[in-house]
Amino acid sequence: MVEVGETLKEAVAREVREETGMTIEPVALAGFREAIVRDADSRVERHFIILCFAARWRKGEPVLNEELDEARWIDPAELANLSTTSGLADIVAEAFDRLATHPST
Repeated sequence: MVEVGETLKEAVAREVREETGMTIEPVALAGFREAIVRDADSRVERHFIILCFAARWRKGEPVLNEELDEARWIDPAELANLSTTSGLADIVAEAFDRLATHPST
């Protein structure tokens, strides 16, 4: 969630730090997904817009907590063998493209 006065990149860095304990450098938007949750009568209960950023790891290792019950580093090719959000492999590929075109600061 973005707090009042925060840029998207600041919000991404803060959320990752709060939820994982890691410090990252957000680089660029890599894609988005929408998730619409409906009730039994097909009425919209919740509508999420998920913005996915390409980011560079700077320091720290994932710390498990109530919001994060598993963490591991994987090769993007391994995504095909995992149950993930629809389109995640495309977003990860785009993230790698964004990182390649944005030099490290």
